[in-house]
Amino acid sequence: MHSIRKRYFPALAEYIRGGEEQSLYKASAIGKDMQSFNPEEIIAVHEESIQYLAANVESEEAVKLYNQSFMFLIEVMVAYRLNEVPVDTVEQKFSDMRERLFLSNRSFEMVKHKYENVLQHMDSGIALFDSDGILSFINVRMAKLLDIPRKTLVGCNLREMLLHPLLKRSTKRVVLRLYKEMILKRNVYYEFQDKDGKHLLVTFTYGDQMNGDFLVSVKDVSEYKQIEQTALQNDKLAMLGRIAAAIAHEIRNPLTSIRGFIQLLRPYLMQLGKEEYARIILTEIDRANDIIFEFLNSSKPSAPMKKSVSINRLIQEVILLTESEALMRNCDIQLETYENDRDLMVSIDVKQIKQVVLNIVKNSIDAIESLQEARRGRIDLVVRSDGQFAEITLKDNGKGMDKATLARLFDPFFTTKEAGTGLGLSVSYRIIRNHGGSIRVDSTEGSGTSFVIYLPLAE
Repeated sequence: MHSIRKRYFPALAEYIRGGEEQSLYKASAIGKDMQSFNPEEIIAVHEESIQYLAANVESEEAVKLYNQSFMFLIEVMVAYRLNEVPVDTVEQKFSDMRERLFLSNRSFEMVKHKYENVLQHMDSGIALFDSDGILSFINVRMAKLLDIPRKTLVGCNLREMLLHPLLKRSTKRVVLRLYKEMILKRNVYYEFQDKDGKHLLVTFTYGDQMNGDFLVSVKDVSEYKQIEQTALQNDKLAMLGRIAAAIAHEIRNPLTSIRGFIQLLRPYLMQLGKEEYARIILTEIDRANDIIFEFLNSSKPSAPMKKSVSINRLIQEVILLTESEALMRNCDIQLETYENDRDLMVSIDVKQIKQVVLNIVKNSIDAIESLQEARRGRIDLVVRSDGQFAEITLKDNGKGMDKATLARLFDPFFTTKEAGTGLGLSVSYRIIRNHGGSIRVDSTEGSGTSFVIYLPLAE
């Protein structure tokens, strides 16, 4: 029985997909090999196969699919040689089979409407393979991920899916990678990032848990990753705060004493012609104090003293402060606003938010200068509203960042600059979070970086 079922389902699926005469030859061959079966068993095999197929089409297509399958079933029954049975028996058999098919169609539609909606509206992609590796069910979400119509996939094995003319090359590479990581290495879970940057979690349930079938599910976990990264960032900043509280003041006290004694010794160093030593020492002590000051700010920025201000006016002030430096370093700064968003009001601590925007603009100027190309630098600032938040985009055409740098961008003390402290963006992140906003970054090496800051609109 299993060997016939194994042949029947793929042959029926092939006929439904193409309706070719060659598929009917397979039906005749199957019918000839079913001489030891009774008609009820043939109907049972056909019903089981058609239910698999109907589960992968919309409700209105199910009846049409049943009608299409009758030709295949008739071919099987003719080959089964029912004509050797007495005529009255033949008519009775056909009448019984027609009635069984009609009843199975009605009962199937009732069950299908109930359970298909659950599977089709899940946020996970689902594909079910039988023990022979043939795809027996695929939901809308999974077909959308593959970007191939469901009805052209059912009844195919993995090799036929990979050779499918509509399967994109990038998707084929992903499928092959999943085959290697999950089938060959027998991993139950595998997480990867697609071409759009979404994090997808693939779960594979093996045959010994599914009565011989294999279930593959794909879920978009990008939001969970974002929450995880935010929690990790908050943990890092909390740890930074504990460290700052413990050691910062203890370091500043001896530095103050050293600075005082160096100033007392400065006249003697001048007599020896070594005044440069004193200048260097004082400069380095001041630099150490600046780092400690930023360190304290990043660990616990003061609570924002909010007032309602125009975000466009604040951005224009930042441009005035940085425009001359930008021009000296071969860079233009442009502000773009929308007609309906020119009077956007936000409730913010002006000093803190100005510090954030200044910090990002200066980073953009540095990134443009370090590109060492003849092209002129450009920084675009765009201000708009999405209804709840003021969206401030700062985009440059600088050197950009790789994925490793992007992943650590807001980590305290992480910097790619020789003279940087690695605290500027860490402080900025905390300030924006304290304002009830968010900040995200997108960057490509050689093409520039885009920061987007979201601040709640004033009520």
